[in-house]
Amino acid sequence: MNDITPPRILAGDRQRLISDITQRAAQAATGFAQLGIGEDDVVALLMRNDFAFFEASLAASMIGAYATPINWHATAAEAEYVLSDSSAKVLVVHTDLWPAVAAGVPAHITVLFAPTPPEILRAYKASASATDLPPAAVLWDDWIANYTARTSPPPDMRGVMIYTSGTTGKPKGVRRNPLNAERFAIMSAATSAAYGLTTDQPMWVLMNGPMYHSAPNSYGITSARLGSNIVLQERFDPEQMLALIEQHRITHMHIVPTMFYRLLQLPEEIKHKYDLSSLKDVVHGAAPCPPALKQAMIAWWGPVISEYYGSTETGLIARNTSADALSKPGTVGKPIPGARIKIFDDEGRDLPPGAVGDVYVHIAHMPDFTYHKQADKRQAAGRNGFVTVGDMGWLDEDGYLFLSDRKNDMVISGGVNIYPAEIEAVLLGIPGVKDCAVFGIPDQEFGEQLCAYVQREENAASLSADEIRAQLAQHLAKFKVPKLIKFADTLPREDSGKIFKRKLRAPYWESANRKI
Repeated sequence: MNDITPPRILAGDRQRLISDITQRAAQAATGFAQLGIGEDDVVALLMRNDFAFFEASLAASMIGAYATPINWHATAAEAEYVLSDSSAKVLVVHTDLWPAVAAGVPAHITVLFAPTPPEILRAYKASASATDLPPAAVLWDDWIANYTARTSPPPDMRGVMIYTSGTTGKPKGVRRNPLNAERFAIMSAATSAAYGLTTDQPMWVLMNGPMYHSAPNSYGITSARLGSNIVLQERFDPEQMLALIEQHRITHMHIVPTMFYRLLQLPEEIKHKYDLSSLKDVVHGAAPCPPALKQAMIAWWGPVISEYYGSTETGLIARNTSADALSKPGTVGKPIPGARIKIFDDEGRDLPPGAVGDVYVHIAHMPDFTYHKQADKRQAAGRNGFVTVGDMGWLDEDGYLFLSDRKNDMVISGGVNIYPAEIEAVLLGIPGVKDCAVFGIPDQEFGEQLCAYVQREENAASLSADEIRAQLAQHLAKFKVPKLIKFADTLPREDSGKIFKRKLRAPYWESANRKI
């Protein structure tokens, strides 16, 4: 039941007051400062959603540092890249995740260990033995207890620096310019409204999206700052989600279309077993949502489904309601207050309603950003004061945005951005692989899945898909290993010599009657 006051975060059988999390964050801020962390420095986080994730994130903001979450599926090499590129000084890590990345953590980084909560260990069938930790391992709770709360006014807000990949395959840190208190309040209010979060009445928020992603991170931290009650679902399970909604009278959630699909696959008796009448706003984004899927969810849950469009770089740009989704199937929304969307052709000319081109956006209340150590890529993404992340689409006569394709090769599977160039680089290092192309193809559950076309060396005819997947898994997180691997004697090439992926990709999407 949701009669618990004051606000708190609940996880499994544990709970902690928001006020206690804020107090502990202030203590951690003192500790970070004593470790030499200051403005523009980086605190890295390798954790599933937990109290410590909120505490470390808030602590970093109190001293003007960036919190940089790392995908907890990362291999040691992937974690090492982010830690080194960001120049992180501290890593806060769940104990069960440490063995997989330990070899990639630079020796100069201070590591603080947060015990993995029991509900997460159960959900992931993981173990977190103390014998897996360094002999002098410092535990998060013990470390915090050494410090008094920081009381000095916080510097300008930095927020998070999320790493998102690009067509080069190397992740880029999206580093946003600092915000003073007044501008931060304006941005926070606009972000809250775009998410459908409100302080008009007590909110009960269910969080199950991993907070190493920018949208769940923003949604979770914003909810905490607003004083919401937050329930952490340790791992998405559709029936457990329904049970938690009923148990805690959940009012607000952020989910992705893959979850819609799995919810709709439940037996009818399970779907109607739970009372979902408390729901007020369930917002989704991060991946395209087929209109039929959204319509089915609205028919079941009622007009509580909303959607946003945005990116790590731009923040939230557009929003639509259930009514919009039903009247304009396929739209990702209309610009929120302060946001502008333009469609440009290749020469930078404005295109009229209905014409497909590059989607460029500008939002007045968001601070500008750069790509950490890659300012040239930020410059390349801008045009006339607007910025693009590679989407293509059109605006209708009423100003609603529709997406049609992506200019780059990025694949979005289950709301996760995957960049083929990174996978191709590893593929080409496998003995027997002469050439390759990786791209996304339709997947009913995840929106897209990875497909790899491989051209084998003449003397490697016996090289199998299973062997390739096994070797990829040694260097890449599991979700980056293509499910479908096909072999071809030759791969089509453009006049420039570049592999003509569109010819390989098109047949799969034509049969699905969609392009993204």
